Amino acid sequence: MNAVTAFLLALAIACLAFSLVYLLARRLNNYGIVDVAWSLGFAPVAMHYGFLGDGSLERRIFIAAIATIWSLRLGGYLAVRVLGKLNVEDARYRQLREDWGPAFGLKMFGFFHLQALLLVTLSLPFLIPAYNPEPGLRTLEIAAGGLWFIAVVGEALADLQLAAFKRDPGNRGRVCARGLWSWSRHPNYFFEWLAWVAFSLFALASPGGCAGLLSPALMLFFLLKVTGIKYTEAQLLRSKGEAYARYQQQTSPFVPLPPGVFRQTNPYAP
Repeated sequence: MNAVTAFLLALAIACLAFSLVYLLARRLNNYGIVDVAWSLGFAPVAMHYGFLGDGSLERRIFIAAIATIWSLRLGGYLAVRVLGKLNVEDARYRQLREDWGPAFGLKMFGFFHLQALLLVTLSLPFLIPAYNPEPGLRTLEIAAGGLWFIAVVGEALADLQLAAFKRDPGNRGRVCARGLWSWSRHPNYFFEWLAWVAFSLFALASPGGCAGLLSPALMLFFLLKVTGIKYTEAQLLRSKGEAYARYQQQTSPFVPLPPGVFRQTNPYAP
């Protein structure tokens, strides 16, 4: 099967799967489960390309493996968080209920299918190497694997540090500014984006790999301007108030920086 057909088949399957997830979300009255489905969805897409591709077996196994590990780690973390509190919908979706009003159901159906399209589009770095027949792994691909490892460990560490902070009842109403969270207000988002940089670098070693650069560019746009930092910080300012405003002045918004370095470059830092 050629690459275009494999891509279109993946898109069709993803749209069907997200239609089913939408029906489940309606039944549960919690649309936050789309985050779990989206994160876990990269694993089967990567394996789909690895199975159908006619490129080097070693390369197909490697890219499918690192994509699957990343996907299952993130999806598993979100599943524990979301499914453990199904009666409490994520604040982003509660806000969309208010913003979209009576059209919420129909717009959310479109939103779910937009997630399916985004998932398959972002997966281009998994598709391109699967059709590279060159044997063995090149230096750039090995370096990308090293960067991927840093990204996965960093994201997992950030998630663990935040979870440990939230488990302490004494931290209720406080802002997590420990560990990686003292270097970045969103270290989990930064390392998630870094994983996509690693995937795109891996794809660059294959013919047509430049198309894979779309993935980290799209991810950066969504994290910075759409559903990531924008919504998260608006919610935290509402819930934490002045404490979070001070944290914003003292801590880098995205790229991890030592607190002292950021304060020196931020004219609004106290």
